Amino acid sequence: MFEEFSSGYYLGRLYVEPSDEEHAVMRRDEHRRINEQLYTSGEGIERLDNPLVMKVDQHHVAVRGDEGVPEGTLALPEDLLDDTRIRNPPKLKEVLLAKADRADQLLRYQEATPGVGT
Repeated sequence: MFEEFSSGYYLGRLYVEPSDEEHAVMRRDEHRRINEQLYTSGEGIERLDNPLVMKVDQHHVAVRGDEGVPEGTLALPEDLLDDTRIRNPPKLKEVLLAKADRADQLLRYQEATPGVGT
């Protein structure tokens, strides 16, 4: 689903569609599998429900798992989707997935600056 792109990101293609959720979501089993493959070190007990950080157009979003999302789909809150170049969703779109160290950095930045999205 995702392949090496740069020192900070993997590249993938997902259908992007609107969601009524407050957060960006993708299918829970895919979220868990990606988390396990790309975000874990294989040492000790690690969480597999940490948010994935994806970049859609100019926006970094923390993505959580959800049961109601179709396979291969990223569902974005409508206000965020409206702020992208995506028209007439669902649309197959290239998205960047931050590598573990970059995702950690972006999530820490978001927590340190309330009111500022990633």
